[in-house]
Amino acid sequence: MISIYTDGAAKGNPGPGGYGVVLISGLHRKELSEGFRLTTNNRMELLSVIVALESLKNPGSQVTVYSDSKYVVDSVEKGWVFNWEKKYFNGKKNIDLWQRFLRIYPKHKVKFVWVKGHASNRENNRCDELAVEASAGVKMRIDSGYENEVARLKGQQEM
Repeated sequence: MISIYTDGAAKGNPGPGGYGVVLISGLHRKELSEGFRLTTNNRMELLSVIVALESLKNPGSQVTVYSDSKYVVDSVEKGWVFNWEKKYFNGKKNIDLWQRFLRIYPKHKVKFVWVKGHASNRENNRCDELAVEASAGVKMRIDSGYENEVARLKGQQEM
C-alpha cells in the first residue's frame, strides 16, 4: 500500500507555481517538488498527482492519493475526466495534463481522498511547504503546455 500526498501552488494564478509530493510506503518516504515560471494552481495540483504516479516503480500498486484539490479529486472520483476524454476534452482546460494522467492512472489501483487544505494533516501541510518553496525557486522550469496554450489564445485574439 502506497500513500501519496500532493499539493500545488501558484502565486498570482497564473504566475510562478510549483508542486509538492510526499510518497510513503511502509518505512520508506520520498519527497518531490518542482517549480515553474508561469502556470496555474490547478495545473500544479494535477501535475503533482501525475509526477507521483509516474515515480512508482511497480505497476499494479495499491495507491491512495490524498489531495486538497476538489478539481482533481472530483474529476477522477466522480468520473468527469473519463467523460471529457470521450468528448475529446472539448472546451476543457489542462488537456495535456489530463491526457498524461490518463496514460499513468490505469497502471495502478488508485483511490483518491480529499483532505482539507491548510488544516491538521501533517503530510498535506508538508506538500504545501514544498509547493510554495518550489514556486519561489530560482531555477524555474517552463510549463510549455500552459505557455503554449496562452500564446495560442493570444494569437487568436490578435486575428
